[in-house]
Amino acid sequence: MTTRVPVICIDGPSGAGKGTISQRLSTQLHWHLLDSGALYRVVGHACTLAGAAWDDVPAVTAIARNLDVAFSSTEAGVAVALSGEDVTDAIRSEFGGQGASAVAVIPEVREALLARQREFARAPGLIADGRDMGSVVFPDAPLKIFLTASAEARAERRQVQLMQRGESVSLPRLLGAIQERDARDSNRDASPLVPADDATTIDSTRLSIDAVLSRVLNEAASRGLVERTSE
Repeated sequence: MTTRVPVICIDGPSGAGKGTISQRLSTQLHWHLLDSGALYRVVGHACTLAGAAWDDVPAVTAIARNLDVAFSSTEAGVAVALSGEDVTDAIRSEFGGQGASAVAVIPEVREALLARQREFARAPGLIADGRDMGSVVFPDAPLKIFLTASAEARAERRQVQLMQRGESVSLPRLLGAIQERDARDSNRDASPLVPADDATTIDSTRLSIDAVLSRVLNEAASRGLVERTSE
C-alpha cells in the first residue's frame, strides 16, 4: 500500500493521550481524522446488540464486514453512529473498551477493517489514531508517532474521564484493567501493539497536552508536512 496523501500516525496504548492529540492535530491542520479504536469498539458493541460473543470468530467477522458506522466532529469530540444511532457514550465506556480489545485480537476482524481504515486517507491529509496505524495500516506514512505513558498515569487519566461522565471506577481496578489490556494487546498474534521501526516515541507521562502537540508538530515540520511555526 502506498500512501497517496500525507498521513500522521499516532499509535500507542490506551490512555496515553492519542485521542486528544489526534483531535487537536486534525482541528489545527484541517486534516481528516481516523479513530481506529472506535471502529473496534463499535464492532464489540454491535456484537453485544446482536447477542454474539466477542470470541465467536465467524459472527464477529461478519459483523465487522457489514458494519454501518459513521463519524462526525462535534464540539465535544468525535461522535460515532452505528446504523444511524448515536453510540458514542456506549462505546467509550469501560465495557466498550473491553469489547474492542477482545475483538481486536481476531485476525479476520482486523483484515475486514483494514481496507475501510485506508479509505480515510483523503486530501489534504489524515491523522490516524490507533495501535497499528504505522506498523500495519499506513506503513508508508511519512510520520509515525508512538505515544506512551506509565500505566499509573494512564489509569489516573482514565478515572478522570469516567468521573466526568458520571461513572465511578476505583483506581486500582482501572490500573489492573490497563495492565491486562497492555499485555493482551502487546502479545496478540494479529498486529501486536509495538512501535513501527521508524516511529518516534514520545512519553507523555510528565508532559502536558500542549507540550506533546508541539513535539508532534515539530516532527511534522521537519518532514515538510506542515509549516514550521515561530516560537
